[in-house]
Amino acid sequence: MSEMKDFVYQTARTLPVILLLDTSGSMFENNKIGAMNSAVRDMLTSFKSYSNTIASISTAIITFGGSSARVHLPMTVVDELDLTALQDMDAHGMTPMGEAISIAKTMIEDKEQIPSRAYRPTVVLVSDGMPNDCWEAPLEEFKADGRSAKCYRMAMGIGVDRGSDAYDVLKQFTSDEEQVFDASDAAEISKFFRYVTMSTTSRIKTANPNLIPSMEEVFSQPEAESGEVDDDFPF
Repeated sequence: MSEMKDFVYQTARTLPVILLLDTSGSMFENNKIGAMNSAVRDMLTSFKSYSNTIASISTAIITFGGSSARVHLPMTVVDELDLTALQDMDAHGMTPMGEAISIAKTMIEDKEQIPSRAYRPTVVLVSDGMPNDCWEAPLEEFKADGRSAKCYRMAMGIGVDRGSDAYDVLKQFTSDEEQVFDASDAAEISKFFRYVTMSTTSRIKTANPNLIPSMEEVFSQPEAESGEVDDDFPF
């Protein structure tokens, strides 16, 4: 291992990305689950090419389908992730979104999984319908209390009509309608995950990865000229 690589591992702060992904039975229709599997792999492949002395990306995947939610990928530094060993997600059963949100909160509050010096996590929720469990209380707790309240949240509805109850859940998750994205087919699912990729990697390139760029900045922001980190926004 080169001296530079040693330096990266010793000094880089982690930038966590947590995916909450709907794997209920309806995701099997029109191969939505296949499109999501492909888009997630493309995102992780892109993440593996980004790390520097300021930040390195770590990722966790929590799925909600069947009778319960579960951790599909534990919080892992992307540089150390073996994509050939990552199993594809299957679609079946119900939509226990509330349980997935609770698992995410537990993960974020655990300083062994996300250290105190980490940058603010990005939490991404993807769903194609209404939750089937009690989701209101876990969501309110996630947004109102502890370190999870400081996370950057975005969501994508797959075939979810604006103004519907399912869309309102996504809007409540983000607290910002501009961060709720629409997808009606595989191409738009892929486009959303490219946006997640660019949003995350643009943070890596800045002097302060705690600052969240706007969509316009994501596509136009130059690389930072300074390697200094502004700690005025600690996680």
